[in-house]
Amino acid sequence: MSGTDLASPRYSYGGDEYVFVELAEGMSLSVNFRAMAITNKLKEENIKGITDICPSNASYMVRIDPDIIHPDKLIERLKEIDDEVGSASGFELHTRVVDVPVMMEDPWTHETLMRFRDRHQDPDATDLEYSARINGYDDKDGFIAALMNSPWMVTMIGFVPGLPWCYQLVPPDEQVEVPKYVRPRTFTPKHAFGFGGGFAVVYSVQGAGGYQLYGIAAAPVLDVSQTLKDFKDSIVFPKPGDIFNYRNVGEEEFEEITAKVEDGSFEYRIRDFTFHADKSLADPHTYNDEIKGVLYGD
Repeated sequence: MSGTDLASPRYSYGGDEYVFVELAEGMSLSVNFRAMAITNKLKEENIKGITDICPSNASYMVRIDPDIIHPDKLIERLKEIDDEVGSASGFELHTRVVDVPVMMEDPWTHETLMRFRDRHQDPDATDLEYSARINGYDDKDGFIAALMNSPWMVTMIGFVPGLPWCYQLVPPDEQVEVPKYVRPRTFTPKHAFGFGGGFAVVYSVQGAGGYQLYGIAAAPVLDVSQTLKDFKDSIVFPKPGDIFNYRNVGEEEFEEITAKVEDGSFEYRIRDFTFHADKSLADPHTYNDEIKGVLYGD
């Protein structure tokens, strides 16, 4: 995406305390990198009156104290930052690469999805079978491999507290896309690994939901009690810009991990990493191998 190809951001007010900026109408890795570059720069400037900065998939929102800074004054600076960032060429992100173990086709999400077949596009197929078919895969195993073979970037946190929205670091023609259920479920188990649109998620809590269900994560993304070491600084583990590598695990490893979660000894496998957006966009497969080498190389 060159500077001349950039869409013009749309700036709008959200009541008295928020400024919302839409960078593009459609999601892409390049526009998300741009959102992160802008919000990171804004955070570094530590502007008085800004109380929160929330990056999203193709947009971002800033909360302000209007008694300290007028929204129009902030918008002026945001426009300047947008010009400075441009297409986010050369954008670097100091982040984490995380191993996220998931048991695919687990009994809990399977029971759930079968209970709600009347709300699904294809009542005669499981969510995995349906998703594999509409994405052109011969079988669900090939589809699962596509989900697990390349890492994902956490592009935003939301829907419910701690839920990470993840977009896969692959070329556009390899992106998986699936619709949500025709009508939402009234129940989804916590830690369910789901997919909707172009995003993979881990449901942080039990509740309603409409994403296709594929499996269940072995470890939490939300720990209100902050019992686990990875949650000592925040009840929410994922951060925008994190790189998750979802790894399919069997029942035995799943049970070993959940036992560690229960006794408080579990820790995610995490490696620090400096992510180069240009490298990812230019040659995603080679760069993904480098990312996974950092995560599993020792």
